[in-house]
Amino acid sequence: MRREGVATHRKTSISDVVTAADLAAEQLVAERLRIARPQDGIVGEEGANRPGERTWFIDPVDGTYNFLWDLPSWCSALALTGSDTTTPLLGAVFDPGRDELWLGGVDAATTCNGTRLPQLRSRPLAEVSVASYLHPATLPDDGTRVPLLNAIAGAATVRMLGSGSVELAAVAAGRLGGWVQHDSLDWDWLPGAALVRAAGGRADTVEHNGHRWHIAGSDQVVEEIAARIVAT
Repeated sequence: MRREGVATHRKTSISDVVTAADLAAEQLVAERLRIARPQDGIVGEEGANRPGERTWFIDPVDGTYNFLWDLPSWCSALALTGSDTTTPLLGAVFDPGRDELWLGGVDAATTCNGTRLPQLRSRPLAEVSVASYLHPATLPDDGTRVPLLNAIAGAATVRMLGSGSVELAAVAAGRLGGWVQHDSLDWDWLPGAALVRAAGGRADTVEHNGHRWHIAGSDQVVEEIAARIVAT
């Protein structure tokens, strides 16, 4: 679709865009779920919504800006929750650029293309790379900028890839050591959180100064990042 030209419009800013590919992918996934799991609910980033006993959260293209401009690090992501829609039972992330399919949940250890990942080992924050994102529009906001800068200042290095689910899958695999963002939306957080937990890591939320911080990594990394956030 991208090579042939894809219709695009902005949502909240020039970097927050939605394409015809996002809409088509969400429609496809939602329809397949309606057929395979008619009793389940659906919540999609682009508007799909149906109540049910359990809920599937759909991010049809996570990293749409990267997809649109032919940059790496974009994916499709899916998460299943029960009655507690803050706790994922299952997560799935497909990264077309690397041809990697990640699956994991409460009853299944995380795999990549069918190969089980080793359990995450604990390492100090100072020895790992942490992924995050800071939108230019939030730079004047001390309530988000200061805690984030304090958190990532303790890491060995920082990466901003532009797709939270790709980054969280990398945390589950041990390629990245940690992940932190504020006020993440469910479809951006739940799929990758399931993968990290099913790989033996932690995916926690911390409330601080009116913001909810989402943190993932090994036990030690999550604890260190959380402590740095609440210290500001």
